Parts: sequence; structure tokens; C-alpha cells
Amino acid sequence: MKITEQIKQPILSEMELFETKFYDSMTSKVALLNRITYFIVNRKGKQMRPMFVFLTAKMISGGTVNERTYRGASVIELIHTATLVHDDVVDDSNRRRGFFSINALWKNKIAVLVGDYLLSKGLLLSIDNGDFDLLKIISVAVREMSEGELLQIEKARRLDITEEVYYEIIRQKTATLIAACCALGAKSVSEDAAQVEKMRKFGELIGMAFQIKDDLFDYTDEAIGKPTGIDIKEQKMTLPLIYVLNHCTSQEKKWLINSVKNHNKDKKRVKEVIAFVKNNHGLTYAEEKMVEFQAEALHLLESFPPSEYKDALILMVNYVIERKK
Repeated sequence: MKITEQIKQPILSEMELFETKFYDSMTSKVALLNRITYFIVNRKGKQMRPMFVFLTAKMISGGTVNERTYRGASVIELIHTATLVHDDVVDDSNRRRGFFSINALWKNKIAVLVGDYLLSKGLLLSIDNGDFDLLKIISVAVREMSEGELLQIEKARRLDITEEVYYEIIRQKTATLIAACCALGAKSVSEDAAQVEKMRKFGELIGMAFQIKDDLFDYTDEAIGKPTGIDIKEQKMTLPLIYVLNHCTSQEKKWLINSVKNHNKDKKRVKEVIAFVKNNHGLTYAEEKMVEFQAEALHLLESFPPSEYKDALILMVNYVIERKK
């Protein structure tokens, strides 16, 4: 059994019902929109986000979920999908999850409008049901994701990212959505603010580890969902590169910055940069940091009583940093 299937075991019935509810939450009177949303639903990814929502809710409540939990999971997935559709337009990407992206099939204008539509459907799902507490968690996540993306763009222009700024970017860009999933799951079944905050922090730590793992893929030759060296080509500052930039001679730093800024399309030069980062312990350092975030996340789960939901969450934390793509 694949590890993702193993993680899903304690929430199988919830995930099946969620898929129906999620599809229902997207429907529209416009035929074109329905064709596109049908396309989106049938090309779903690993569905990690709703899994976090249900596992957290069941661990905290002792095995029960309610309609709020389903709505929370649907809203998160609607908003996550909206950001992916918009991301593909921003990055001018033609592929998503091994299939054509919305903008490749239906052009940018439609992709932007579909993203806006999904976002509004997500917000309305919360408002129509009076889930204002859940809406607040989600709205904070959307704001932070936008800020993180813009902060990254601003810093990439100058290539002057410190490790602290990098953590702030990935916290906002990636970790905040996983944090929202765990906070939503907890909030849907519990009014205990300390518990909700604990699960939010848990999600944030996993999100940080998840993004560092993604950064490491850029330097490995394993068959993954994206080609090696793509972050360098796109002038994205990743943790291995930041570490090496801050720990090499000024001459080497000059060469690295020049390579990333002016020769990022040169395959040979990109390979040299990857080799330099590897040889100067950039990967080792990033792996150590990733494991620190993982350990901190696992520590937060210790206070919860044993359950199959807790075991599945522990499995999820380990999967995040051991996955091959």
C-alpha cells in the first residue's frame, strides 16, 4: 500500500464524501465553468490539504467530524485550487500535475476568471453557513500567501535574501496554507483556542519542512515532478543556495550571483552552480534544518492521546520529508 493510501485509511469515508461535497461546491449555471471545474476535479493531486483537515479534526475530537469540517476542507481546497490556477498564469506554465494547465487549454483570461470564481465560491461557502471563525483563518492565509509571493519577487530581483527573510517567504507562501488546514480542522470541532493554535503551529512547521524538501529536489537527479535546476533558472533563492552564498568567499559569491542573474539559462553553468552548492554543504545544511522543523512538529503531537489519527499525522510528517516527488 502506498504511503498516501496508508495515511488516508482512518479518514477514507470522509475523503469519499468530501469529493462529492467539493464538486458540488464548485457548480455554476455557466456551462463553460462547469466544463473547467469538472476538468479540475478529475485531475486532483495528492489531496494532502483536506487530509490534514480531517485527521486534525478526528484526532482532537476523538474520531468525529461535522458539516463544518467538510465545509472547511472544501473551502481550503477551493482556495488552494484558485491559487494554483493563478500561479500557472503568473509562471506562464503549460503543465500542472502532469496534465495541461487551465491557461494552456483555455487561455489566461479565462484562467484568471476561473481562479477568481473559485476564490469567491470558497468565501461564500463560509459566509452562507455563518462559519466566520473559519473564514478568518482562511482569509489570513490568502493574505499571507499573496504577501509571500510578492516578497519573493521583490527579493529575487536583488538576490539579497538572508536566511531569516527566506523563512518568512516560505512561511507565508507555503506553510501558511497547511497551517490553516490544521487550524480549520481543530476549530471545526473545538472551541479550545490553545488547541487550535497548537495545531496551526504544527501545520506551519510541516509546511516549512515541505518547502525545504521542494528546494532540495532542485539539486537532485531523482525522477520528480519538476526538472532539476528550475529554481536557479527562475532566479528563485532556495535554502541550499542562500547558505552557500553566506558561507563562501566574496569572489565565489560574485560568480554565484552572476551565474544566477545572467547565466541562468545556460545549462552548463546551472550544472556548475548545482555542483558548487552540493560541494559546499548547501544540501546538508538544508536537510538539517528540514529535520529540525520535522522534530518540532512531531513534538507538538506528543501531548495528544494515542489514536489512529495521530499515527496517520505522524506518518504524514515523515512522508513530507521522505517523499520522492
